[in-house]
Amino acid sequence: MKNIVVGGQYGDEGKGKIISYLAIADDPQVIARGGVGPNAGHEVNYKGKRYPMRMLGCGFVNEKARLLIGAGVFVNPEVFLKEVDMINGRNRCGVDFRASLITKEHIERDSASDNSKKIGTTKTGCGPAVSDRVNRVGKLVSESPELKPYLTDVVKEVNEAKDVMVEGTQGFMLSLLYGTYPYVTSKDVSASTIAADVGLGPTQIDDVVMVIKSYTTRVGNGPFKHELSVEEATARKMQEYGTVTGRPRRSSPDLHFDDLKLAATINGATHIALTKVDVRFPGNDRLKKYADLTKEAKAFIENVEKKIGVPVTLIGTGPDVEDTIDRRG
Repeated sequence: MKNIVVGGQYGDEGKGKIISYLAIADDPQVIARGGVGPNAGHEVNYKGKRYPMRMLGCGFVNEKARLLIGAGVFVNPEVFLKEVDMINGRNRCGVDFRASLITKEHIERDSASDNSKKIGTTKTGCGPAVSDRVNRVGKLVSESPELKPYLTDVVKEVNEAKDVMVEGTQGFMLSLLYGTYPYVTSKDVSASTIAADVGLGPTQIDDVVMVIKSYTTRVGNGPFKHELSVEEATARKMQEYGTVTGRPRRSSPDLHFDDLKLAATINGATHIALTKVDVRFPGNDRLKKYADLTKEAKAFIENVEKKIGVPVTLIGTGPDVEDTIDRRG
């Protein structure tokens, strides 16, 4: 099986938790990361410890799996090596030799850019690095001495492995092509591009899991419907903060179903993973069985399935990896 996990909203949907759960439950041989780069933070809470990941995949909790970064990803060596040390992953991490390098100069350009301030980027150098790649003047990871021990052919590895999970970053509404342009990330982050990032063709993909949250948040500027004040969001326990920047996330109590339907269509979603059900509906904390959910939570999930047209097969009921209801049969 070769499966992809992507975000269906503005990022921060809880992909880290779902990816970590699937890494353990499905036990893939290879876990490959597509997407942009260290501008996207994924948080994993596992065995009482918090892991804020920016470069490596969140499937690291499966200690047997090979952890790879695809050619489409922009790599900051400092962040990568720090995370390799954090998970003690020296012997199982790899970076495609075709991937692009993020340099200090990219970060400086990003921080000084007026457009970056206007859009509200994370100032991690990703945008300038993408621009340099497009302009054929970018650096490759092979030019980083620190990364040479980790260089590999990810295309060969993911196509030869029997079971592969591919992690996407950000969310559909931040996609360069389909998001709230110009308030978007620097690449398309839908499932087909994530597959291409690691070297998988479209006929190789078996399932696409689209992760959404039980309410909607976004970090940074740009249009955002039905926004709550920080005070209102705090009162509803919906106030969150960005993993990379620490900025307060803008919150909406609504699921924007027109956007989600489009996201499911373009991503080719076969499964929906719905997180933070316990936050939206108190009394569902850390449940493991669908039958144990409250009547209100079940009605909400059924409405999500009806409006989007895709089954909700994974349900998050708490912050830890284990706090997941799996209805995939």
